Amino acid sequence: MVGVPLPTRAEMAFPPGSIPVFAFDEFEFDREQDVSLNQASTLDEKYQALRDDLRAMGSVLVAYSAGVDSTLLLKVASDVLEDRALGVTGVSESLPEEEKNEAAELAEWMGARHRYVDTEEIHNAEYMQNNPRRCYFCRDELYSRLEVIAREEGAAFICEGSILDDISDFRPGMLAIREHGVRSPLKDAGFTKADVRALSERLGLPTADKPSLACLSSRFPYGDPITIEALEQVGRAEAFIRGLGLRQFRVRHHRNMARIETEPADLPKVVEHHDEIAAYLKEIGYDYVTLDLEGYRTGSMNEVLKKRNAAPAGSP
Repeated sequence: MVGVPLPTRAEMAFPPGSIPVFAFDEFEFDREQDVSLNQASTLDEKYQALRDDLRAMGSVLVAYSAGVDSTLLLKVASDVLEDRALGVTGVSESLPEEEKNEAAELAEWMGARHRYVDTEEIHNAEYMQNNPRRCYFCRDELYSRLEVIAREEGAAFICEGSILDDISDFRPGMLAIREHGVRSPLKDAGFTKADVRALSERLGLPTADKPSLACLSSRFPYGDPITIEALEQVGRAEAFIRGLGLRQFRVRHHRNMARIETEPADLPKVVEHHDEIAAYLKEIGYDYVTLDLEGYRTGSMNEVLKKRNAAPAGSP
């Protein structure tokens, strides 16, 4: 079994504004290794494998965002290890305020230990360049901070919530996972997103049907610099639209234009509220407000990378 060599940290930086062509496998674990770590097939078997794995670790620190995956991981870790499990949420300008608050509320509801840690990726020039390796720098910063807390707490392992579905998309953060020796118990036990939602529902977690989330920096096209002001602008835009009753959507930030992606079923709702959406988004600084007819799709900002990667050499 031969894995694809991963690039070094030094190879991750590119000139500001550059969007290099690359092989997507550079940032993925060996796929054969990923899917063969655990042969469990039923949800009950995967759940037991997850519990056994966490129990064997003895004590864990969970990188916890209040998303569907990390919430389930913290729940099971707390059930198995009790006070030897700690959830830690990284806080920066790229985390929406409502998600920060929900992390504490959910942890308290689950009876899980929880704390915050400030991260400084927003002050990293390599991160702010917003080249396709951006997520690596964010994860490297987070896991570096978590290592300090793990030593303070005496936690034997740091865990995060990747699942099998994640190996099918471009995930630069996987390099940071490997570099820092972070464990991925859900993926190791063979969990898919459908499994995570099914077990979350069985355990009564309110996140069972929670929409997928990503940090606000994911709303920017690669090559467009990220600024604190623009992150706040996106956060305000999404909070306003969420207040209209939409759940799964994104406001993609194209400098002076906002491109709204939403589930196809919610397109009529956006059209129904188009006047107030356009008025508010222009009030907070956008000149143009558009609705993407393809609708919401995860990782849509990677589409341009896939096209560039597939283009013949020398093509524009």
